[in-house]
Amino acid sequence: MAVTPGVAFIVQQAFKVGLPSVLFGITLQTLSNRGVLKSTLPIWLVVSGSILFVPTISIFRTIYKGFDDRRQAAKLGARLARTIRGKSIGNVDILSTMRRLWDTGYIADGLVDYVAGPDPVINVRILWSDMIFTAWPEHIKLILATDFNNYEKGERFRHSMSTVLGFGVFNSDGDMWKFHRSMTRPFFTRDRISDFDLFDRHASTVFTLIKERMRNGHAIDFQDLMSRFTLDSASEFLFGHCVHSLTAGIPYPHNASYVPPEAATPQSNRANKFAAAFLEAQEVISSRERYGWIWPLTEILEDKTKKPMSIVRAYLDPIIQEAMAKKSAAPKSDSEEKQTESHVEEGATLIDHLVSLSSDPVVLRDETLNIMIAGRDTTASTLTFVIYLLAMYPAVHARLRDEVLAKVGPTRRPDYDDIRDMKYLRAVINGSSRSCEHSFNKSTSSSNQRPFQSPFNSRENIHATTWPSPDPTQKPIYIPAGTKTPYSVFLMHRRKDLWGPDAEEFDPDRFLDERLKKYLVKNSFIFLPFNAGPRICLGQQFAYNEMSFMLIRFMQQFTGVTLDEAASPPDAKPPAHWAQGVGRKTIEKFYPKSHLTMYAHLGVDYFHY
Repeated sequence: MAVTPGVAFIVQQAFKVGLPSVLFGITLQTLSNRGVLKSTLPIWLVVSGSILFVPTISIFRTIYKGFDDRRQAAKLGARLARTIRGKSIGNVDILSTMRRLWDTGYIADGLVDYVAGPDPVINVRILWSDMIFTAWPEHIKLILATDFNNYEKGERFRHSMSTVLGFGVFNSDGDMWKFHRSMTRPFFTRDRISDFDLFDRHASTVFTLIKERMRNGHAIDFQDLMSRFTLDSASEFLFGHCVHSLTAGIPYPHNASYVPPEAATPQSNRANKFAAAFLEAQEVISSRERYGWIWPLTEILEDKTKKPMSIVRAYLDPIIQEAMAKKSAAPKSDSEEKQTESHVEEGATLIDHLVSLSSDPVVLRDETLNIMIAGRDTTASTLTFVIYLLAMYPAVHARLRDEVLAKVGPTRRPDYDDIRDMKYLRAVINGSSRSCEHSFNKSTSSSNQRPFQSPFNSRENIHATTWPSPDPTQKPIYIPAGTKTPYSVFLMHRRKDLWGPDAEEFDPDRFLDERLKKYLVKNSFIFLPFNAGPRICLGQQFAYNEMSFMLIRFMQQFTGVTLDEAASPPDAKPPAHWAQGVGRKTIEKFYPKSHLTMYAHLGVDYFHY
């Protein structure tokens, strides 16, 4: 029986705390018995001293670290980051507030006020562990690009994510990360990402399902539909095996007066179980990251990823085994020709290419799962948010449809050149990604190749360094070695000092008019939908092509789209208190949440006409 994360953590901490305490107690008792001390110590004093030994050392260590950090900062002509101080020991109240806001608040509630001013850098010091948070583009540029080698995911992050992501490209550093990235890079060439037959097949199924529900007068949960579309597209593109989730039966809205029985098949059951398990596993590891280093205490009785990952692996392992068997059966000369990272055989899938470079099933599974997350969840959420915003802004929908009809026509299938030339379509996608999402480098995370990411990302610096102060009148900010450095592209995308007074508005024209030059051209790091630097998304053009293709086909099929709020479950609606807040959350019609990517809580229902 496997030891749970919680039990392993308790044993480890007990050993770290208990062994020094026991040794200290034995030493005290020995010195007392041998007369080294001036008087014999009573047992109660020895026991008390043993119990207090580790806490006392920890307190002195914390005090010394604070003193040393100030000293090192002064030597570099720098200052410490502004620290957020709670009312309880170890700022546990702040952790509790963050958890509450995660359940009931808007994305980044609790942080917005701290980073809205001229100094958007804070040390959210939870349980005496520094966590220096930033939403400033120059700092994010250092982390992702100009000082890339000084930042890594770090052991704490890799440990919390490992039961799902393994040591794939999203959860690795150094040589292991370079190895994984080099394996997948050749697969994202233009000829491969511009083959639209796959998109067209699955898009046709999507529109058939929409029209069928429309005839019956039912709304469609567009997030569920796009999740199925991208899952089927990604699984076929990457593995040559389609999950067929689109044909597994889509849900009816909660207010449907009659839900006809649908015959379940082994294939549909398998597809739905895989999709649900895939989501559950990501939610678990995302929750772990929010608890910080004490996350194992939430999994004392079980590893919460074990059950969903058994379902995910039951789907992936046969595909990997089939690809490995195919490689073994291939003529030796063919196999030898494949053994280069830059060469991909004609007609080969990603898994075919990977097995030509590694025969380790764990490496293969980790990499395929990581790329599956990149190719499915993030694109689905972006398409969902685009359609949501088109429903909120019908004038944008009309203008986009005009461009589609003018460039492509009402029926013709778009090609690569069409997509490249459609400026307003690209602006709509960029405007949606700026307004409604971004970046968790997985993690949340995590992400090297995720096209659109969740609101927060995290790194850990290897060596002590400094960040320039956003306020030019103040000293640089000192970052001690080994500090967790989360950052938020989501908050950066909404900063009025970077994007103008209308920063929270969805307006695709900001990517076309004079605001493009005024804000973005002079500082490209204020907009990071695909990450940046050496970890920039390899699949970004694939993602743009897939999203663009689906949206063009959608515009050709439907003249408009409206949000059917009555069809959404009650818990999917934003809490009433959001309306009394500030910013975009006061007008939202859906409930944004995030795990490794952003998503709409319990879906978003629409009626098309």
